Amino acid sequence: MTAIAPARPAPDFTLRDIDGKPHRLADYRGKVVLVNFWATWCPPCRAEMPSIERLYSSMKGKPFVVLALDQGESINNVFAFMGQLAPSPTFPVLLDRKSQVAHAFDVMGIPSTFLIDEQGRIVAKAIGGRDYDSAAMRSLVERLMR
Repeated sequence: MTAIAPARPAPDFTLRDIDGKPHRLADYRGKVVLVNFWATWCPPCRAEMPSIERLYSSMKGKPFVVLALDQGESINNVFAFMGQLAPSPTFPVLLDRKSQVAHAFDVMGIPSTFLIDEQGRIVAKAIGGRDYDSAAMRSLVERLMR
C-alpha cells in the first residue's frame, strides 16, 4: 500500500450490508478499518477477496475491521458471488449501489483499498489487486493498532 501523507479524514458514510444491517464508518472509530471497493465482475477484485478474508481472520479479537463495498450491483449478484468464494467472507459486505461512497473517496478504478487509522484518517491506499494475506500487510495493520 502507498502511504498517504499527510493522512486525511476519511469521508463518513452509512451503507447497508447484504443482510440489510446498516454500517456507519464513524461507528468504527478507535479501530483500524480496511475499506475495499470492488465488484463481482472485476477479476482482480475476485482474486484478492480470499486474501482479505485471511487477513481479517488472522486479526480476530483485535481492533481491526474490513468493510468491502460492492459497486453498483444487485444484492442477488453479490450474494451469489459470496457463495462461490473459499473462504467465504466473514466481514461486512456493503452495497454502494450508486457508487456515492466511491466518489467521496475519489476512487478512479477498482479494486481500490484504503486503510483508515483509529482516528478515522486515511493513511494508506492501494489501487489494483493485492495479496492482503502477507507479513508486510499484517505488520502495517499491527503498527496502526498501537
